[in-house]
Amino acid sequence: MKRILIIDDDPDIREIAMTGFEIAGGWEAREAASGLEGVKLARSNPPDVILLDVMMPEMDGPTTVALLQNDARTRNVPIIYLTAKIHLTGRERVCGFISKPFNPLTLPADVEAIMSRTARVVAQ
Repeated sequence: MKRILIIDDDPDIREIAMTGFEIAGGWEAREAASGLEGVKLARSNPPDVILLDVMMPEMDGPTTVALLQNDARTRNVPIIYLTAKIHLTGRERVCGFISKPFNPLTLPADVEAIMSRTARVVAQ
């Protein structure tokens, strides 16, 4: 069973994403309502992949990525931005992007496709 952590300040987005992974099966999905909460959850039980909103109040996606990548427990966890707007500072290393709005029924397959592409690049 693959473990995914969904970090987004919008409860509707989290619910839709969680439903998609539940329907797909084979996933253990957890959710966090903020970057800080997500970092704490990831540090306590690192997931296989993180789906992360870019624009959140208090702590945005790039700041969350920096904290995760500077911690030995989470630095190798693939991160996929889930966003309506791509906002890169150039500092963060993310595996890919999934645009909002997304289809919850294809979301797990979209995540798998990004992870597969990333694994091939790392292996080369």
